[in-house]
Amino acid sequence: DALIEGGEAFAKTIESALDNCDAVLVIWSKTSVQSDWVLDEAAKGRDLHKLVPISLDGTPPPMGYRQYHAIDLSGWHGEAAAPGIAAVRRAIAATSGPARSAARDAGEVRVGRTGMSRRSLLFAAGGMSLAAAGGIVAWRSGLFGNRAAAAGNSVAVLPFRNLSGDADQAYFSDGLSEELRATLAQNGGLQVMAQASAATFRERKEDATTIADKLGVAYLLDGSVRRVGDTVRVAADLIDGSTGFSRWSDIFERSMSDIFAVQTEIAGAVATELVARVTGKRGSGPDAPAVAPGGTSSVAAYDAYLRGRALYDLSADEASERAALAQFDAAIAADPDYAAAHAARARSLTAIANQYGAVGELAALYDAAAASAERAIAIAPDFADAHSTLGFALFQGRLDARAARVPFERSRQLGQGEAAVMARYAQYSARCGYARQASEAMKRALLLDPLNPLIHRAAASIEFAARRYEASIPPARRALKLNPRLSRAHAAIGDALQMLGRLDEAHTAYAAEPVDDFRLSGLAILEHRRGNDGAARKMLGGLIADHGDRVLYQQGQVLAQLGDRDASIARLQQAFAAGDSGLIYLRNDPWLDPLREDPRFRQLLDRIGFD
Repeated sequence: DALIEGGEAFAKTIESALDNCDAVLVIWSKTSVQSDWVLDEAAKGRDLHKLVPISLDGTPPPMGYRQYHAIDLSGWHGEAAAPGIAAVRRAIAATSGPARSAARDAGEVRVGRTGMSRRSLLFAAGGMSLAAAGGIVAWRSGLFGNRAAAAGNSVAVLPFRNLSGDADQAYFSDGLSEELRATLAQNGGLQVMAQASAATFRERKEDATTIADKLGVAYLLDGSVRRVGDTVRVAADLIDGSTGFSRWSDIFERSMSDIFAVQTEIAGAVATELVARVTGKRGSGPDAPAVAPGGTSSVAAYDAYLRGRALYDLSADEASERAALAQFDAAIAADPDYAAAHAARARSLTAIANQYGAVGELAALYDAAAASAERAIAIAPDFADAHSTLGFALFQGRLDARAARVPFERSRQLGQGEAAVMARYAQYSARCGYARQASEAMKRALLLDPLNPLIHRAAASIEFAARRYEASIPPARRALKLNPRLSRAHAAIGDALQMLGRLDEAHTAYAAEPVDDFRLSGLAILEHRRGNDGAARKMLGGLIADHGDRVLYQQGQVLAQLGDRDASIARLQQAFAAGDSGLIYLRNDPWLDPLREDPRFRQLLDRIGFD
């Protein structure tokens, strides 16, 4: 019942499932014979002549059901080939009719691995629909569609539903599911889908098999969170993406002070189940679940951190960015050794600098970001995201490619399961000319986060940096298909089309770009290539008038194409003095090719640390 969508009427939903199923498996036990719901559901199955009764613990059926033989599973310990299970299969085949009996032998039984034990019994019989009374039922449509084979160790953690009755509590359920994802990603035996792709299916408008197919995973971890005061109730369900049936489920009701133990317990149970399915063995060892580094034992710090992350992900405006920063500061105040909060603070400072920082305050913001990332590493040396964030702050903030190399390489070693970590490393490598490393890391990021438009846009920029212009266009278009309002993707397509000599198509692409500086600089270069230098200079003038020193790098690009070498070099030198992050493109930007032989340009490359 916990898996019924919020807002649905329990009775109507259950009755519809009972009406449309092929068999009703009623699971009698000492507890279920006392349940009015189970009795009602069993009565419906009896009246529809679909009833298949079993007893988990030897409890006899209640009055009104004793004329039906209950299969005794009190001595069953989970063996799929047990005689009792064979009897259940035969009974279901007989109940649901001979026309379907040929497809029944592929049925499989699994038992929960934690507290619910056999109470969470779920029966999946190939080719038929089954409703169960007395257990937890995952009812899915389209269970047996065709889908490409996914890696058997692959799983996506869907955003857990917020059942607290308070929309403002959504940050907590979202945060919990992301913490579970991060913990599972530490396990080398698992391939865990990134948050952005999994969040695409927040509304669950499609069935489990379709979602798993689109994500390219073998399993889904779904669940819900109900938080009331100091108590939190978490329901978790591991679903087989090929059938839509549950393979493990449990419910945890604890005080908030135990929330960290619940996270570890759920992640451990899921990891054990998945690794066992891949390797055929259970237990500890190299595939045992790992706890994500950088955490806290403070509920107050954790709560502030989750609130900050929700605001950071919202990224609505400068106010929301600074509100996120304030929450991360509150988390650190509650627990100064909370490494994840320090790393998040570093990312928040970097975002504020990139999007809203004035020229004169960029250096201070980036220095503060680097200091926060360094603090996170000092607390948790194996925290991949902290190393990645430090590399980003040093490269894009301080324009120090040499210093950024060590943390970026460390992030690659530690963060194979983190799409964002691999994407940042890929972009850094591409800017520095390490095309092979960039390509390998980006393939990994795309595997982990296939529905994230930012990852596809990054893939396009990596192809462009390697001067594979034709190859850069499809990922940029894929990014726009996923998010038609995405910035810089239209301009990226325009740049590639210009380099391919397809100027009319490039003009169309630039015209669709929502960000002024990328649109105007691209169009100015395009007019020059068409022979309209007057129009190009007019657009350059508009760019300078509207954005001034915030777009020094773009001014340098346009001036280089117009043949004003000295003016272009001067703008780039000013950009370096101002900390303009556009300079990370300097080494392999084709718009700056006219400057490559100038000693002043080579000096700039050296000052940034490009080989």
